[in-house]
Amino acid sequence: MFDQTDEFQDIRDAVRQLCRQFPDEYFRKVDEEKAYPEAFVDALMEAGWLAAMIPEEYGGTGLGLTAATVIMEEINRCGGNAGAVHGQMYNMGTLLRSGSQQQKEKYLPAIAAGKLRIQSMAVTEPTTGTDTTKLKTTAVKKDGRYVVNGQKVWISRVQHSDLMILLARTTPLAEVKKKSEGMSVFIVDLHDAIGKGLTVRPIPNMVNHETNELFFENLEIPEENLIGEEGKGFKYILEGLNAERTLIAAECIGDGYWFIDRARRYASERVVFDRPIGQNQGVQFPIAESYIEVEAANLMRFDAARRFDAHEPCGAQANMAKYLAAKASWEAANVCLQTHGGFGFANEYDVERKFRETRLYQVAPISTNLIFSYVAEHILGLPRSF
Repeated sequence: MFDQTDEFQDIRDAVRQLCRQFPDEYFRKVDEEKAYPEAFVDALMEAGWLAAMIPEEYGGTGLGLTAATVIMEEINRCGGNAGAVHGQMYNMGTLLRSGSQQQKEKYLPAIAAGKLRIQSMAVTEPTTGTDTTKLKTTAVKKDGRYVVNGQKVWISRVQHSDLMILLARTTPLAEVKKKSEGMSVFIVDLHDAIGKGLTVRPIPNMVNHETNELFFENLEIPEENLIGEEGKGFKYILEGLNAERTLIAAECIGDGYWFIDRARRYASERVVFDRPIGQNQGVQFPIAESYIEVEAANLMRFDAARRFDAHEPCGAQANMAKYLAAKASWEAANVCLQTHGGFGFANEYDVERKFRETRLYQVAPISTNLIFSYVAEHILGLPRSF
């Protein structure tokens, strides 16, 4: 694996050492069985890597988002899929920044110790998609509890999480001055919810990525599970989404480096017409171009992460990092597959598995076109397009 040295080298070395215990064969089998990499996730939690963003006072390492992105990058760079665990990082952002002292004391030490998982965030709905302000799931306060009714879709890792962050409307849209008002965020204890007002329906998909449709029918949530102020939930969620997009960017960068390294190695070893195919400019130039694009995306990732850690505005940088990294990783995936030719389609080379995994990020967690519209409106000052 080609490498660079940076200030996070100790973290990189340690994560890589852990990942060596879970080689390609492990993730290949998990993918074939449509299973969840339970042993891998447990190892990450036991080693404390998923507590990177939790302050030391609550049992975490207090490393911040920048270090968390390096952890996610290295998982993918080593051939794994951080999609199984990245929710543990960005879902905590809402709790860390907007949760009460009591909530932090209740949940964070257990999360840091690996006793609780907070892998799920329920925002997206089937009829509204990314038009979040029009969500229809409601939470009505009654006798010291909130009663939730509605539906969510594409909600990941519910079956492998203890807690879920939920966004629901607590004030009808017609009664608020701004459509972004009147939504609230809750912590949902999934053990108390599933089968008691919450129904989970898995969605089979082309990637081994556990995702579900959720149905809420008079689900009761204790009042103390409200995060922050009632009606301010959209703002709180946005903070978490900036972390999410930056972490996803890092995963894509890890994928990009993986694809480039596999293409470079294969092009150096594969001999056709008495010469390695990597000697041909038609093969080596696309690999070099992919490396340049991944490196450029990497710079934007670090800019976004460091701004987040410094509590500076980072929405633009998080969106642009996600766009650049997703694009670079997808182009690197195509280059890697093309370099391998027919062998790229064989499961044993792992290219097709990673190819499917990285394609997801052209669509989720925010589509490319939504990023374009954000940049056009909020940075370039163009009229709102939707």
